[in-house]
Formats: sequence, C-alpha cells, structure tokens
Amino acid sequence: MTTENILRRHDLRRTSNRTAILDVFVAQEVALSEREIEEAMSQTCDRVTIYRTLNSFLERGVIHRVLDDSGVMKYALCAADCAHHEAHYHDHVHFKCRMCGQTTCIEQVQIPKVILPEGFALEEVNMLLQGVCPECRG
Repeated sequence: MTTENILRRHDLRRTSNRTAILDVFVAQEVALSEREIEEAMSQTCDRVTIYRTLNSFLERGVIHRVLDDSGVMKYALCAADCAHHEAHYHDHVHFKCRMCGQTTCIEQVQIPKVILPEGFALEEVNMLLQGVCPECRG
C-alpha cells in the first residue's frame, strides 16, 4: 500500500511532513524509536512536528506502540486490517533481536486472549519475544 493510500484510508490530510514520516515507516520492516525517526527526518521536520504526527498516526490506527525491554517506546506500521471503525487492535507479538536490537512485528503469532477478573478493563496488551533474528543468525 502506498503512503498516499494509507493517509486516505485513515482520513488524514496529505502533508509533506506526514508523507515523509510515513515513508520512513514504509521503508522499514522494523519498529522505530522516536530518536530513530528524528534522525531520519533531521533535515525535514523538527521534534515537535514528529511528535504531533506520531500522535495523529496513533489515534487514527496508522501505527501502533511497541514497548521493548529497555523501556524505549517504539512505533510500527499497522497492518492494513488492524483498524476497524471504532476498534483498533494489533494483537500480534513483537520480536526483539538481542544482537542487532531491531524489533519486528510477527503478525502470524497472535497474543492469547486474556480474561481478567471482574472490575478490570483491559486497554492494551504487549508481548515481546527476544532472541536472534534470521539476519543475525545467518
């Protein structure tokens, strides 16, 4: 899916900054930290613009958060089918390579359904698997 199609699908106005930031996500197959996005966009956008754009992408279901073991928040492009009107879900696991440090969405492995005791309201589930990615193993 192209950058323009993604923005249109999520009812976001096409701006040069949104397009440029989204291009960074489309070009990567791994989750990116805010710092990594800032480095990629250093000549194009300031930090505030990146922050606001990431927030609008999160609200519209373009990207989702990935918390890694170091406490750094990363962001990954959502699959085309993870946003449905009011509901936005990304119930897959994430894999962090202990050698290269990259975090990847593993869409084929679903997070098991969690049933909480009465009174609890589940808002988000994160499952991070760690090991060695295929590139580092090779």
